[in-house]
Amino acid sequence: MPRLFAALEIPHTAAMSLSLLRGGLPGARWIDTENYHLTLRFIGDVEHHMADEVAHALDRVRRYEFKLGLSGLGVFGGKKPRALFATPTASPDVIELQAEIERICQRLRLPADPRKFTPHVTIARLRNTPPEVIARYLSSRGNFFVPPFTVGRFVLMSSKESVGGGPYIVEESYPLTPRMSAPSFSNSEPAAARIIR
Repeated sequence: MPRLFAALEIPHTAAMSLSLLRGGLPGARWIDTENYHLTLRFIGDVEHHMADEVAHALDRVRRYEFKLGLSGLGVFGGKKPRALFATPTASPDVIELQAEIERICQRLRLPADPRKFTPHVTIARLRNTPPEVIARYLSSRGNFFVPPFTVGRFVLMSSKESVGGGPYIVEESYPLTPRMSAPSFSNSEPAAARIIR
């Protein structure tokens, strides 16, 4: 029974920038650079026939590639911090792609994710790390920034049941349409025909 999620991969150069953040946090279990990703939709443990349905349904997504950068760090967990993450720059493309994947999952009657979608790239799992230590860590890295990179595909990944952090395997990949090869639409076409959905 595979554990699946849809995600964006983090390219090597951006992952190397993220890896420079490692260290300086007691109780942190740092994610390996090859396992950095941005989860679009956690699907969970599904039977193999449902995994096939998900993989097939995601192939219907038609969207353009886009740029995405990373700027700033944050922590999930409030007074009991559990994860350190990098924040992507605001991107309507990410939000729209996630919403389309969510609609596909709902049509397949997959259970909804109860958490609001918050784009992030987890870089460490935290355990018993004092909040004041985290506050110092974050303030000393307040200028963290990764220049925008091109997102040319999204993927369906699987993971083994664990406490998180990988290893992850790309099961399927779904290319996004390059902007340079986008079809030229004439003004005579209806607006709905000029939008990739």
